[in-house]
Amino acid sequence: MLKPTFPRPGLLFSGRGRGALNFLTARSGLLICALFLLVGLALVGDYGIGADQATQRLIAEANLNYLLGRGDAIPPIKTDSSPLVPSDRYYGVAFELPLLLAERALGLEDLYYINRLRLTLTHLFFIIGGFFCYRLAYRLFNSRLIALVALLLFLLHPRLYGHSFFNSKDPPFISMFILALYLLERAFRKDTVGAFVLLGVAVGLLTNLRIMGIMLLPAVLAMRGLDLGGAAGGPERKGILRTGGGFLLAAGLTWYAVTPYAWVNPLGYLAESLNLTANHPTIVWQIFQGARIPSDQLPRHYLPTWFSITAPPLLLLLGGGGAAVVMARSCCRPRAVLRNGRRRFSLLLLATFLLPPLAVILLGSTQHDDWRHLYFIHAPGSLLAAGGLGGLAAALARRPRCRAGVYGLAGLGLGLILLQMTQLHPLQYVYFNFLVDRTTPEYLRQQYEMDFWQLGQWPALRYLLERHPEETLILRPEHDKLLSVLPPAARQRLLLPSGGRPADYALSTRFYPDRPDLVFNSVYPRRFYNNSLVKVKALTDSRMTAAAVAAYQELYRQAGAGDPIIRADYAVYLKGRRLTFVKENCPPGRRDAWFEAKVFPRRPENRPPRLGDPDAYASYHNHRVRLGAVCLSVLQLPATAQGDLILSQDRLGKFWPSGDPRWTELYSLSPPGLPELIAQRLNRQPPAGPDAFAVFLEPDAAGRPGLLYAKAGCSTAEYETPVFLQIYPENLADLPFYLWENGQDSREFPLSRYGLRPGGDCIALVPLPDYPVAALRTGQEDRWEVNLYPPAAPDSLRAAYAALSDRPPSAQAAFALYRQDNRLIYLRETCAAADTAAGFFLHIVPEEAAVLPAERRPAGFDNQDFVFERWGGHFDDKCLAIVPLPDYSVKAIRTGQHIPGHGELWAAELTVAP
Repeated sequence: MLKPTFPRPGLLFSGRGRGALNFLTARSGLLICALFLLVGLALVGDYGIGADQATQRLIAEANLNYLLGRGDAIPPIKTDSSPLVPSDRYYGVAFELPLLLAERALGLEDLYYINRLRLTLTHLFFIIGGFFCYRLAYRLFNSRLIALVALLLFLLHPRLYGHSFFNSKDPPFISMFILALYLLERAFRKDTVGAFVLLGVAVGLLTNLRIMGIMLLPAVLAMRGLDLGGAAGGPERKGILRTGGGFLLAAGLTWYAVTPYAWVNPLGYLAESLNLTANHPTIVWQIFQGARIPSDQLPRHYLPTWFSITAPPLLLLLGGGGAAVVMARSCCRPRAVLRNGRRRFSLLLLATFLLPPLAVILLGSTQHDDWRHLYFIHAPGSLLAAGGLGGLAAALARRPRCRAGVYGLAGLGLGLILLQMTQLHPLQYVYFNFLVDRTTPEYLRQQYEMDFWQLGQWPALRYLLERHPEETLILRPEHDKLLSVLPPAARQRLLLPSGGRPADYALSTRFYPDRPDLVFNSVYPRRFYNNSLVKVKALTDSRMTAAAVAAYQELYRQAGAGDPIIRADYAVYLKGRRLTFVKENCPPGRRDAWFEAKVFPRRPENRPPRLGDPDAYASYHNHRVRLGAVCLSVLQLPATAQGDLILSQDRLGKFWPSGDPRWTELYSLSPPGLPELIAQRLNRQPPAGPDAFAVFLEPDAAGRPGLLYAKAGCSTAEYETPVFLQIYPENLADLPFYLWENGQDSREFPLSRYGLRPGGDCIALVPLPDYPVAALRTGQEDRWEVNLYPPAAPDSLRAAYAALSDRPPSAQAAFALYRQDNRLIYLRETCAAADTAAGFFLHIVPEEAAVLPAERRPAGFDNQDFVFERWGGHFDDKCLAIVPLPDYSVKAIRTGQHIPGHGELWAAELTVAP
């Protein structure tokens, strides 16, 4: 067997005298990591607590309790008593448990010190990952200078560097991934059972941290298989089998040992983890390229776009070059690549860099918060970039000045990244590169997610403490765990609202284009490019004056003179276009609330693309004021507001579309209202059964087709039960290539994602794709299903009608029948919806029975029954359908309408002349 070959590393400077220069060179990677660690320890206090960190700690505690036999701390179903959800059972704790055990070993109880410990250890593990990136790069490229570049590229990624403090999910996986890659290279170089067992332990831990780590398992086995195929004899084959078996056993046992919830049913747990990765139940609304999109409907270019606009330019340039070199070498000489250990490993780096995002895109896996679920590809990306620099330097070996210039430009690029990270501190994780506009005011905030971990509120708190050194402030932050990790003395000065006392300041990191009352005037000067990440609003100045109290008292008096249009938690009064929400005897300590009115436009061309999308409405918001024992809120609608009002009361802090309102009611400003329109449709086309929804093809706001689901008296279970939708295109090429085999685009979703349930009735408008659709099938499993066919465009029907001119029909019955260009045309001059409701039968007798399918030959005719909507539509009180006929020679045609169980309504026969 041709065994893989590896270079023998050596010192950059060698000789008998091991002076200071050689010592520093040999320890350069370790020294730089130590320097970064010292800087990180000095900066750790500048980072607060990530939005998910409290939950991650609870998951670790739940696993520890389960491990110690203290009950099933994470229930398999959602309960009100548990802060965790069932999907939290599938988050690995190979890093979280050591953090929890470390805080308990040190006897830490105060959350401030616990958080500082978590920040420190998380960053330390990131630096350790950087060190193994350096070691691996040195092994691959036999150059300490290139290895140092790989290390700096790994550490100097602004987004990942920021995450390396407050995010205990993604950076530990990155570090464990690069450690596993290092041990993989070492195992194949040493080729001993012990080395492969150590690699198996690393892969087991990696798979626990994120199930995606399992990708290294088949990669290692495939590489061992290649070695086995080229083995020279029996002893060598046995050695390969021993190392492969040791690796597989170590990986499985390690993963099983550190995954307590897998102990009962490991295979089932593994399958559920993989399914959760592809179809996560949590839907998060994302701002991407100016649109607000649910995380399960993000476009396929979501990940490539985020990666390209947030990676340092030097990494993009060198990484692209390194990947291109590996790809070209693998395509030109694949056998040589597979035989050479270093080149084969480079191919593995390329695969781990490209295949995970490609799989996520093709499978349509749920993604959110930029590309952070794939941050681990930064590890092989850094090595590929270092390889790209090394390849360029080798190509310029005979031109020392050009080679020195290349290294100089690389150093300049690294220095620029370091400068930008310094300017952004401590908000490096919201870095964008030059590929996006960073100068237009509010452009970035309107186009992309920004501070989704709410880290910007931490420096804002420190700013407030410095601005008010002796005062106690009442603060209302969006990040509810923020105050708990302040130093003990600061926690006594910044308090949450209680006892009816209003807040002095409110903090918000979101941008709400439809909420002008939430875009606070910033008193906090910290800015990122063109955005002030934290909006700090002084609430003290907004307390009501005596004149404002008198004005609200008059509005309360006017509202009480009429009858409410809605009685809910608050009574709602309408006077002109002014809505007044009133609650008598309002408890003084009650949590604040916001009120919202969404105007649903009546005209079809103004229909929203998604009923649940707040940007689809003209939305108006206000929060309550208090007058003694009375709470009220006033919303002024414009005089032009027409259509249906969807009125709701929202809990404070539930501004995002996923928030659950306390109540939602529907009111029509002018008849016929939305309930009447739904009733009209239900009368025209009732549901297929008592459990079914009526489904109609409706245009969305842009005139594109959508599916309108409607049901009166709809329960919560019916509203939230998943609906399947199968879309069959007219042209198969409109589908992604991996769907061609099935010929359809299949989707599944709850109607609650696209709809509303006002007054107990359900309505949802689901957008359809832009390509022409031939047929649709939708329903709820084991409940109901319907088939739908988009109607022909009225203009095309009018053109077909005009082409008939004065030509006499081939047959005349309830419909005039025309046979033209191997098509059968059905025409009725005066036609109502009821005239096309019954099914149409179409029996075609061929000249030769042999052309019929085998099952139709005994009958002697081809049965092509259809529903009218499949081939036709209504226009100008007329209806017309154009049905294509088969290509074979036809002798006779019999067609008409029938109702199953009642017989034919009419029939006509056409004899085709030879």
